[in-house]
Amino acid sequence: MTTPAPTVWPGLAYTDAPAAIRFLTTAFGFTETLVVPGEADGEVAHAELGWPEGGGVMLGTQRDSEVCWSAHGSVYVVTATPDEVLARATAAGAELVRDIADTDYGSRGFTVRDPEGHLWSFGSYPGA
Repeated sequence: MTTPAPTVWPGLAYTDAPAAIRFLTTAFGFTETLVVPGEADGEVAHAELGWPEGGGVMLGTQRDSEVCWSAHGSVYVVTATPDEVLARATAAGAELVRDIADTDYGSRGFTVRDPEGHLWSFGSYPGA
């Protein structure tokens, strides 16, 4: 069975979206694919960060009128290299929430918190 191209993209809100983009690319290895500036200085109306193994995440600056982005989120990212991602994430300052471990369903993964409180779980389990 061939897996279709990813069509689910989490959307997250950040108080300091430019800093979040820098953190997510440095700490986790996302790639900046699109950044649309907002009206105010330092505001991001819309950004897309690609995951090298497929898929990605959208984000923007938290605004009172914003209904598309979540100010409190949790994201699971599939990776073939969870140990490497963990090393990069903690070196960049991500807070370790759940240390890397193997599960009884065949995954190896961990959970960290980014500087604005979003939870990021990375694991080798690609889903059924």
